[in-house]
Amino acid sequence: MIKSLQIKKGDGGVGTIKKTSFGEGSEYSYVKHQVDELDKDNFVYNYSLIEGEDALTDKIEKISYEIKLVASADGGSVIKNTSSYHTKGEVEIKEEHVKAGTEKAYALFKIIETYLVANPDAYN
Repeated sequence: MIKSLQIKKGDGGVGTIKKTSFGEGSEYSYVKHQVDELDKDNFVYNYSLIEGEDALTDKIEKISYEIKLVASADGGSVIKNTSSYHTKGEVEIKEEHVKAGTEKAYALFKIIETYLVANPDAYN
């Protein structure tokens, strides 16, 4: 499903813009993310979805995500994800749209995770 992962600007740190292009049959053509914060000591990664055909609507400027890894009781880790929607003007986002967006973000995360596990040097 993923055609390519590219760093369009930056070195992977804060301010970096990454573009993910998807293959035929995907819900999206591409998306661009900007790295907002990278805290390796506390396992926090904040980024924003800033561009993408069909990924953002005419009402949403960007969607910011905070990803945090925390230790679990079984010795593994848990991913905590918080999403913040930034609208264009005074627009109300309905709960069903947030839920649908969360499900799409999770599916996109899993696609990228699968790709990176299979291709660990994809954009090093």
